[in-house]
Amino acid sequence: MWSSGVDTAVNLYRRTFAEFVGTAFLTAGVIGSGIMAVRLSPDDAGLQLLQNAAATAGVLVAVILAVGPVSGAHLNPAVTLANLVFRGIAPNAAGAYVLAQLLGAGTGAVVANLMFGLSAIELSSTTRSSGPLWLAEVVATFGLLLVIFGVVRSGRSSAAPFAVGAYIGGAYFFTASTSFANPAVTAGRTLSDTFTGISPSSAPAFIAAQVIGGALAVAAIRVLYPAMEASAGSVVVPRMVGGNDEGGA
Repeated sequence: MWSSGVDTAVNLYRRTFAEFVGTAFLTAGVIGSGIMAVRLSPDDAGLQLLQNAAATAGVLVAVILAVGPVSGAHLNPAVTLANLVFRGIAPNAAGAYVLAQLLGAGTGAVVANLMFGLSAIELSSTTRSSGPLWLAEVVATFGLLLVIFGVVRSGRSSAAPFAVGAYIGGAYFFTASTSFANPAVTAGRTLSDTFTGISPSSAPAFIAAQVIGGALAVAAIRVLYPAMEASAGSVVVPRMVGGNDEGGA
């Protein structure tokens, strides 16, 4: 259940800022490592993907550990919306989280482009549009949420950053789409015409598939853990709570 308290403006600011910063670093990690991989291994697509996956997994673990104690390190609208369904976060906080994640993803994409001497915004021309890719996004998002909520609801929250990083690193290779599994980062990737980009025309179908995967995951989690309620705002890493920091979540 949600806390009976109400988020103070300062507390909600801290939490949404953590989501903004965390998602920005995650997106910059995805795009930046993709650009670097192509430059380091221009003739080996497999090695490029391996480098991109390893860097993304590492950044994800580090960022979750860094901002998780503040916001729970959702870094993903699919995670936030699932937590909302489980009444682990209040609607006003969920809306703020999703907005912060979208802005963070856009910022991370721009920063990644600039770090590698590209234009701040270069809309991707990479078309990713087919039934197998959409199915892959359903599977990738389903698996991500299952890992997150399964680890947390089984009382192993401290392992969540490593479990999530390992899952995403593996999902780069076992899903046909290379596991975007994140609506905010998907949107951010449209702003970079590089190895990890996705054309703006392809992104809506990817995001729709991610929503479907998230909905299926919520149903599965309810079956697997029927008697457990999500901890307040702590889907990935328990956030620091003290004083009035009990938040609508």
